[in-house]
Amino acid sequence: MQHQTRHPAAMQPKFNLWIEVDGEVALSAWRVGLLQAVADTGSINAAADKLNIQYRTAWQKIHEMEVRLGQKLLDTQTGGVHGGGAKLTTAGEEYVDKLVRLQALLAPLVEAKYREVFGPPAAPAD
Repeated sequence: MQHQTRHPAAMQPKFNLWIEVDGEVALSAWRVGLLQAVADTGSINAAADKLNIQYRTAWQKIHEMEVRLGQKLLDTQTGGVHGGGAKLTTAGEEYVDKLVRLQALLAPLVEAKYREVFGPPAAPAD
């Protein structure tokens, strides 16, 4: 007879999805979050501030994604009278949308397989 250990009710599965090209990360939840922050703020600098990372790191990750995917993900304008800015290209929007959709499709599967493997949570203690 197999004994099944009940896990704490607060225990939940999480997963980290990323897409690689030739063994190097091209898309991930974090990288898509960076692209979404650029879309929300209108600039790489503001997105970096929002994510509490250095501008150089943000720029480097965006550049890596563009090179690995072979697509321009941002349209950028340098400063000037009206300041610079950045917005997602159509390809950038599509990659963000596709990774977000894929994560949403996988989340219930991960949850179901988690319940299959770990079983139901323990009843709360009185």
